[in-house]
Amino acid sequence: MSSISAKSYDTVPSAHVAFLGMGVMGLPMAGHLAKQGHTVTVYNRTFAKAEAWAKEFGGKAAKTPKEAAQGASIVFCCVGNDDDLRSVVLGDLGALAGMAAGTIFVDHTTASAEVARELHHLASKQSVAFVDAPVSGGQAGAVNGALTVMCGGEQAHFDAVKPLIRSFAQAVTLLGEPGAGQLCKMVNQICIAGLVQGLSEAIAFGQAAKLDMKQVLGVISKGAAQSWQMENRGSTMVEDKFDFGFAVDWMRKDLGLVLNEAKRNGARVPVTALVDQFYADVQHMGGNRWDTSSLIKRLQGK
Repeated sequence: MSSISAKSYDTVPSAHVAFLGMGVMGLPMAGHLAKQGHTVTVYNRTFAKAEAWAKEFGGKAAKTPKEAAQGASIVFCCVGNDDDLRSVVLGDLGALAGMAAGTIFVDHTTASAEVARELHHLASKQSVAFVDAPVSGGQAGAVNGALTVMCGGEQAHFDAVKPLIRSFAQAVTLLGEPGAGQLCKMVNQICIAGLVQGLSEAIAFGQAAKLDMKQVLGVISKGAAQSWQMENRGSTMVEDKFDFGFAVDWMRKDLGLVLNEAKRNGARVPVTALVDQFYADVQHMGGNRWDTSSLIKRLQGK
């Protein structure tokens, strides 16, 4: 069974591309590129995952980022953090070592704006373009080809990669210069942190008041309280299910990026800092791999 959902694709000329990182996001994203008709070579730190992807989608598996990038006009990437990103881009076996002048590196990792600017600068030295393009929508969005992609870079490079990104995205927007995509993703995570905490408190309050919370959510989701989190996580929070979605460990990584950036730009984010500590409480409860809606667990005391 295919690991991606069926999607109608725009008509885009076939290209030779690479994708670095076969995690829960990268694997289906690369799959959509292959389904659209592009020739895709993939790399993953655990080579067996790259081989499994190639067997399923008919692409190729490479043993190094450099090997994957050779001959590709666009190299996509989705890995864990700044250090992971540098490890697949830089060095003798990194993607840049295999990329020709005029090619484009598109980074879907949620990373710092600082590393995006750093890699843009290093890539430009060998006439390679760099677009930071973090995503929102989670694993379901990747599987369904319905991600939201926030980009930083130059207009011409964005225009060149947008048609391919649309194979796994419902919205692709250029926000500004290199790093702007990462800054937009930080804004996104600030919003999510506050929404999930508010929803957690609301459900815990309703449960303490002996209300039928599924009924309550059904009512208030028709009004001003409605949100994606309520629609997609409210009922599972009531059911005490947290085994899907975006993990707490990754959210803490993202909120760390937010807090570091806030120190640099002087923004005040007291609620975000507080929710970050609440997520630390969830980690101490053993919830590192629970999804982010597990914030409610610390309020329920179980």
